[in-house]
This record gives sequence, structure tokens and C-alpha cells, in this order.
Amino acid sequence: MTIYPTWKPRRAFSLFKGDCADLLAGLPDNSVSLTLTSPPYCIGKSYEDKTKAEDFIKDHKTVLPEIVRVTKAGGSICWQVGYHVSNGVLTPLDFVVFSILSEFKEIQLRNRIIWTFGHGLHDPNRFCGRHETLLWFTKGNDYNFDLDAVRVPQKYPGKKGYKGKNKGKLSGNPQGKNPSDVWDYPNVKARHPEKTDHPCQFPVALANRVIKALTTKGDLVLDPYSGSGTTGAAAALCGRHFVGAELDHSYHAIARTRILEARAGTLSYREDDKPVYEPPPNTSLTTLPEAWKEQARSRNGFPFEAKVA
Repeated sequence: MTIYPTWKPRRAFSLFKGDCADLLAGLPDNSVSLTLTSPPYCIGKSYEDKTKAEDFIKDHKTVLPEIVRVTKAGGSICWQVGYHVSNGVLTPLDFVVFSILSEFKEIQLRNRIIWTFGHGLHDPNRFCGRHETLLWFTKGNDYNFDLDAVRVPQKYPGKKGYKGKNKGKLSGNPQGKNPSDVWDYPNVKARHPEKTDHPCQFPVALANRVIKALTTKGDLVLDPYSGSGTTGAAAALCGRHFVGAELDHSYHAIARTRILEARAGTLSYREDDKPVYEPPPNTSLTTLPEAWKEQARSRNGFPFEAKVA
């Protein structure tokens, strides 16, 4: 498989090294079935030179109209964001994105999806952040949504109806249930099989679910902020075409490698249906330390007091 440095209609995979504005300027109107991306939050990460929420707003007022232009009728725009944080004060970036895209009458918000993860940075001054938000917009009301492609196992497959004409009959869908708008995937950190040198990755499982549900085989998927190439790799795994842009030379190389590996079937990634790990009880990591037990006995109102034997 060839990954081309520039986009042309018959090229299945293109990864531009440069500013996404230059890539978008060369894409025709109504050419993209799905945009799936996670842009820089302007919080001073190693790949950013902007640090203010106002920078995020300014950039998006330029980029999002172009995304709307290139999205075909019935296509989708999925923007995954967290928060801009400055001196402990938060700006919800999904609100910024919604505010801009809501100005386009043909753009409709379909879901505000929460991606939750169990681990991350600790903060002594507020509740620790353990989620980000994926906004799913469509261009028009006649859009693709393949629920059967992304169903998850039923929690109670033997559940039966208790009244009416379906009383006593199995009430669940044998293909599985709707995964809902809260998705629990481990953050891509530490020993995660997808971890690269990029500091901020979203998981392949998240991208796979979006692409399978909102596109069909051969559709064009766009990621204007490709980063480590997760969207491109997922597009390859799902049999879709891909076009993306990445400014940073090293991340561009990582993205290119991951897309090629996905196409070749050698990409290391966490499967979509793998359950979130639950540690076994009574190990050195999960057993309450003796020192904590002593502390619980000597203090009133110790948080774990009721659980201490």
C-alpha cells in the first residue's frame, strides 16, 4: 500500500506533512464522509506553540467552516475534545466547538459522547478529570448510522418482557445492545499496547466504533490533526479511505508507520470488545496496607473505615 503525501481523488491513503489549512484548501466541496479528529487544546503540550483558550477559539473559527464545506451531505463530523486548563480554571472545549458549528443551519448535533477512562493525572484542588467529550454532528438529516456494526453484548441476554404482547418473550436484540453515549476505554498511557511517543492519543477502539457506525466501505475519512495516526490506522482496519495532515515531522512518521501496519495486519492495538481490566483481589496492590488500617482505627471519619476488617 502507498501513502501519498498529497490528496487526489483516486488515492486511497494520503497523509500531508504540513498545516491542515493547506490540506483543506485542496479538498473539494462535499468530498468527505467523516471527519474524526482530536485537535490541540492550546495548553502548552510539546507539539503546541499556543497556550490560550482564545487561540483555540480563533483557530476553530477558521478550520470548522472548511470542515463543513468539505463534508458531503449526510456525512458526519466527530470532534473529540477535553478542557483547556489555565491556573486550575477550565474552559469546556466541546462548548466552543458546538457554538461555532451551530451557526451552520445544515449541521445537526446527534450525540454528545463521553469517553471515560479510569486513570490519569491527580489534582488536589478539584475532582480529577477522567473523561473527554466526542461531539457527533451530521450534515443534514439523511445520514448513515449502522448500529448493528457496533453493538455490544447484552448485559442480561435472558431478560424477557413482563407485560403486553411480548410478555414471556426474550426482549433483547440477539446481535447485542446499543453501546450508549458513555464509552469506557483505557487511556493510552504507560503500558497500553498503542502507546507511542505522542503524549496525547485516543484509542483505536474509539475510532473504530465511530468509523464502523458512521461510514461504509470505501468512504473517505479525514483527520486534519492526525497526531499519531489513530484515525488513519482505524480507517485502514475498517476498509475505508483516509486523508490527513500532521505538522510535526516525528509524529507524521509515527502516523505513517501505524497506518501501514494497520493495512498489513501488524498494528498493535487494543481490541474494541476487550473488557476493561479489573484487578484481582488480595494482591499486594489491592490489599489495604496495615499502616492504613492502623490509621483508620486511630482517626474518626477515615474514608475507608467501614471497609476495614
